[in-house]
Amino acid sequence: MKLTIEELKAALKRLPDWQLAKDREAISRKFQFVDFDAAFAFMTRTALLAAKMDHHPEWFNVYNKVDVTLATHDAGGVTQKDIDLATAMDGYAALTAR
Repeated sequence: MKLTIEELKAALKRLPDWQLAKDREAISRKFQFVDFDAAFAFMTRTALLAAKMDHHPEWFNVYNKVDVTLATHDAGGVTQKDIDLATAMDGYAALTAR
């Protein structure tokens, strides 16, 4: 189920580097790593978890940067799955902090 606006605002308080996407009901974040290897390691960790969750991020990678957008298409917005994946991604990013 899609989160209510109150639930989404509360979740984003716990995810201060994430924002509401501009043109749709989604959350987004830009990650920057020390180099391509660190960015790719982050993406690999995320991909393995996403496959287990059956929930996949939209992302764009150039060298050490990874731009991510999360939304649950079937729900038409942000769900708990997106919040859980965003939380895990923040943890993975901290492992390879710049």
